Amino acid sequence: MIAVSDTASVVDPERFGTVFDAHYEEIRRYIGRRLDLGVAEDLAAETFLIAFRRRGRFDPARGTIRPWLYGIATNLIGRHRRAELRRYRALARTGPPPDEDGHDQRVADRVTAGVTVGRLSEALAGLSKGERDVVLLIAYGGLTYDEVAEALGVAYGTVASRLSRARAKLHKSLGVEAR
Repeated sequence: MIAVSDTASVVDPERFGTVFDAHYEEIRRYIGRRLDLGVAEDLAAETFLIAFRRRGRFDPARGTIRPWLYGIATNLIGRHRRAELRRYRALARTGPPPDEDGHDQRVADRVTAGVTVGRLSEALAGLSKGERDVVLLIAYGGLTYDEVAEALGVAYGTVASRLSRARAKLHKSLGVEAR
């Protein structure tokens, strides 16, 4: 990932391409993990379209470009929240989608994955929107607590408390002892 710290790259329409080049793949992967890859391309593109249109509102005093983009992407994902919840619930009932690489090669893996994906999907569906956003920004986006706070527009302490509650709920739902 290219570090884009130059505010002019965000504000200047002629230089905004450097922001896109530096962060597009990371944002697309994050969205793809939250939703599906077909939607990820469209929402990643929409993330950068919104960022481009709002580039004049970017405030470097509030943080860096990366969490700002994650915040936009997370808000777009929020628009697809109901579909995301339906998907998690369907996965919890049916298990992972069919294996296109050849069923007989991975039967044992699929049985194990089906149980794991179903349990994890059900556990994620049981979290509140805020808790799920924090967990997935950290797990899928690799963001720090500070970056998550910036992306969601909440205080650092809110991120920590949401993550703590989410961990407790996930541990309970998955039958894992808390450390």
